[in-house]
Amino acid sequence: MRLLSLKLYKLSGRASGGVCLKCRHYTAGRHCHYCREGYYRDPTKPITHKKACKPCDCHPVGASGKTCNQTSGQCPCKDGVTGTTCNRCAKGYQQSRSHIAPCIRIPRVVTAVQAMEAVEGEPGRADQCGRCRAGARTLNLNKFCSRDYVIMGKVVGREGGRDGPAGWTQWSLSVQAVYKRGPRSRLRRGAVPLFVRGKDLACKCPKLKINKSYLILGLEKEGVSSGLPGLAVGERTLILEWRDDWHRRIRRLQRRAINCHYNA
Repeated sequence: MRLLSLKLYKLSGRASGGVCLKCRHYTAGRHCHYCREGYYRDPTKPITHKKACKPCDCHPVGASGKTCNQTSGQCPCKDGVTGTTCNRCAKGYQQSRSHIAPCIRIPRVVTAVQAMEAVEGEPGRADQCGRCRAGARTLNLNKFCSRDYVIMGKVVGREGGRDGPAGWTQWSLSVQAVYKRGPRSRLRRGAVPLFVRGKDLACKCPKLKINKSYLILGLEKEGVSSGLPGLAVGERTLILEWRDDWHRRIRRLQRRAINCHYNA
């Protein structure tokens, strides 16, 4: 039954302020125009209909609460639970005996054939690749001194193995800074091919990404001996993912490396 608040109506100068009290059929609001908490609207019926508001009926185990969306009736489901009332497990989940986690992921069963195919199809497994020397993470004076050149470049593309000898993959490198090079070196800023052995690439050694910048420390004789028209990632080449704070550090290493002696 709707009762008009006469006091509020009089305070407004008899112009407005009517508020409905004791809304029926589980409705709520100033004019009993929406469903109260714990109920949701049936769009097929007018709000004045006695069945316009339907109870949420959230599952006591599958739902994380009793209040549903007042428009759709969707209850808040726990992880792995689905359905409007959270009454069933989602795809990839199975029922458990726990009230806290009623649905758990179905464990993936790997057959012997699948395991063998994975082993044969993964040449870069850790037990075959071993430790990656090229993928260094630290920079120090010894590494700086013991290499012929130190450059910073951005990998801008991958050419595949079309342009290089068998067993090599060519990358497009844009050299952006040259911190060290030999007196007769032709290494300059600009585009230069970078070659990586296919077996090393399969082991993600080094782990190169397009549009990423790297600090590369290497020996020029490794490129000469390979006969490749560019830089070759050899056994003593180090490739470090570039860090913004390295520019000043490298400048300090340049000053300290003036008197360093090494055997390349």
